Amino acid sequence: MMKAVFLGLAFGVFCSPISIYAQETPDLDIEQSSEVFLEEYSDTFQENFFEGLKQKGIRNYDRAITYFLECKRLQPQNTVVSFELAKFHLYDKQLTNAQEYALEAINGEPENYWYAETLVDIIDARKAVIDGVKEELPWNNVQLRVNLAEIYYLNEDYVTAQTILKGVKTTKIHEYLASKITDSIANQKKKFVHVVRAVNTTPSKDLNNVAGFKTRIKAMLNADTDSNEFLETTEEAIENFPSQPYFYYANGTALNKVQRHKDAIEVLEGALDYIIDDAPLENAIYKELVKAYTATNNTSKANMYLSKIKS
Repeated sequence: MMKAVFLGLAFGVFCSPISIYAQETPDLDIEQSSEVFLEEYSDTFQENFFEGLKQKGIRNYDRAITYFLECKRLQPQNTVVSFELAKFHLYDKQLTNAQEYALEAINGEPENYWYAETLVDIIDARKAVIDGVKEELPWNNVQLRVNLAEIYYLNEDYVTAQTILKGVKTTKIHEYLASKITDSIANQKKKFVHVVRAVNTTPSKDLNNVAGFKTRIKAMLNADTDSNEFLETTEEAIENFPSQPYFYYANGTALNKVQRHKDAIEVLEGALDYIIDDAPLENAIYKELVKAYTATNNTSKANMYLSKIKS
């Protein structure tokens, strides 16, 4: 079982995602490659690696970091370990350390998509820009820049995506991405003009933006609103703005109100991974998780989240 998990993890880290543009896929004997990969590591390394993953699974990130630092001592050049340390420090809000390990991983394997994605997540969490770490990256690596451009494109930051690709001698398989970015910038400008005109002509109209949904949801939370109506509103908010952790908190709260506690737990715990430097929202989610786990008679989990609530 341990071997299977390790192989799955190794395969997941080294495989590229399905890209929005066509890519050539090398014909590899994955099973054989994974076997060789596994044999490179000692029992001590694997024990620390798996224990670190176990601690990650229960969101005990400081313990996970300890185990992976031991892996780092045993395998200083291991980019997978640097990658995991970057993620754990990100989850634990230690953003300076997270960025250091992310840069280490990506310099070790510049063409790894997941390393680039984690670096972008950290940069966003720091409210910084990619130009701030440009000098610390192998910027001449074409695949790295294509990966970064695609990530920013998927994050709907089209201008940054276009800037990253500027001057890159892309092949035909990358041209589709460049054209999609250009089209998206043009469409974004059209939408902006449309919204400005709508605001100027109908200033009282609810445009269902993030602020509008938050205002409606907060009013529902403070009033004796019909539970099903509240649930439908939170689902609509998530559908329109799927990257907003507050809407998942609200949805989890609504699910608790209609006694769907297991669904609430799934939504609320998922939201925790996307919160950066927002202690009040974190506390609110913990309180709802305490309610949900108490309702499902899981007192150990309820007490765990109760202990996490900060005054």
